[in-house]
Amino acid sequence: MGDAPAAEITALLGRMHGGDAAARDALLPLVYKELEQIARAYVNPAASLEPRGLVHELYLKLVSSPVEARDRKHFYAIAALAMRQILADRARRRKAAKRGGPEKVQVTLSGLAEEERHVDVLAVDDALTKLEELSPRQARIVELRCLIGMSVAETADALEVSERTVHSEWRLARAWLSRELDPGPG
Repeated sequence: MGDAPAAEITALLGRMHGGDAAARDALLPLVYKELEQIARAYVNPAASLEPRGLVHELYLKLVSSPVEARDRKHFYAIAALAMRQILADRARRRKAAKRGGPEKVQVTLSGLAEEERHVDVLAVDDALTKLEELSPRQARIVELRCLIGMSVAETADALEVSERTVHSEWRLARAWLSRELDPGPG
């Protein structure tokens, strides 16, 4: 992941944790490209929110509350989760405003099937919330693999587990989510 040196990002995150506002301002240019790639994984081209808009909303969310990331990978995991929450909140507001109208916010969820699939952001959020209750680690693996695009090795490193564990949990989570997100007949 990324062009910016991991050590530089980790150092800035440490300074941010210490309350250094200048570190926060220095961080965004270093991570912007990667955040935009993560946002692309979430946002369907037909959606009302562009990847850049999602990154800007994320930035506003991150500057309004302290970032407790221990390193670069943890930061991206936090960012992906925050993006998911932003999109789910937007979809809920839109649904409430339209009283359940037909328009749904669609996101791309790569890695679950052979082909890239577009699914309703609320369905993804609900499914990941259910999966988190069943297996928090599987939910993190899905976020890291599908939404951030981390490799198995990077995911294992971020979660401090073996690659074998990631492969096994990923297979189970993928099967569970595919069933959960399948609209089925009717």
